[in-house]
This record gives sequence, structure tokens and C-alpha cells, in this order.
Amino acid sequence: MNYQQQLYPWVIYRLLPNLKRLIVARFRRRNHAEEHLKILKRLLPQVKFAITFEVCSDENSSVDSIN
Repeated sequence: MNYQQQLYPWVIYRLLPNLKRLIVARFRRRNHAEEHLKILKRLLPQVKFAITFEVCSDENSSVDSIN
């Protein structure tokens, strides 16, 4: 996950067949993602979406202990 993606951890995914997903948009705040999701559901009621919070899992971001 790059720095730009870390700034926008809330992600709206479009759920596709065979457990695939497509990123629709990224947001800094959950309420912004929820409002955008409401609009998407009104425009595309037959499509399934999900909001997730992506946590940085990069090993370089861990804090090293000092000996």
C-alpha cells in the first residue's frame, strides 16, 4: 500500500462474481464513503457494493525495537 492509499483507508468495492472485487473509490472518512455508497445504490440498485477499512500491512511500517 503506497502513501497515497494510506491517506484514504476507506474503500468502496464493487462485488463481482467469483469472489472478485473492483475498487470504486477511496475516502479519508467513513461517513464520506457511506454517503457516496448511498448515491451508488440509488444509481445502480442491482449492483452489490461493500465498504472496507484497509490497514497497512507493510512490514517496513513496523516499529523496530532498540537494543
